[in-house]
Amino acid sequence: MKLPAVILSFVLLPGTVLASTGSCYSDKYHQYVDASLSWYQSLVDLAVQKDEGLKDVGEWFLEGRKHHFELNREAVDWYLDNDKSRLDLSQSVESWLQLTQNDVKKLSQQQNDLGVYAKKAFEDRQSKPHAKNYELRSAFAELLTHPGNIDKPLSAYNEKMTKVADIECK
Repeated sequence: MKLPAVILSFVLLPGTVLASTGSCYSDKYHQYVDASLSWYQSLVDLAVQKDEGLKDVGEWFLEGRKHHFELNREAVDWYLDNDKSRLDLSQSVESWLQLTQNDVKKLSQQQNDLGVYAKKAFEDRQSKPHAKNYELRSAFAELLTHPGNIDKPLSAYNEKMTKVADIECK
């Protein structure tokens, strides 16, 4: 019973090796996105704990961040499969993808999953800011000027980002 499993492993190994580089980059970027979204969620949670009146604007802000990062996640995966020249994989993970407003607008006109994500992000960028956007940004600034208030989520984010940075794709 074990011999067929070993043989199957060797047969599948070349395909796994070929796919692993793109999968490694994709996994690394996905972990960066997840860490970033978790950080923003923590920041909003802390702001809302201090001022319950920021709940609605916090949800609006998180939705925009989600659209932004989902677009980037989808774009990185698409470029890994179709046009690696659009990615600078020699940089730190947060700098791999540089999409301009014009890039996002063009992508939003595509009739595929990437186009759907780009359309959401483009609409967010074109929409009028939430009425309490300034209050939320001010609450963030206040939190960030007192590191003790954000120590736990910041440490968690930094730990996740250190693990992401340690991933080596070849």
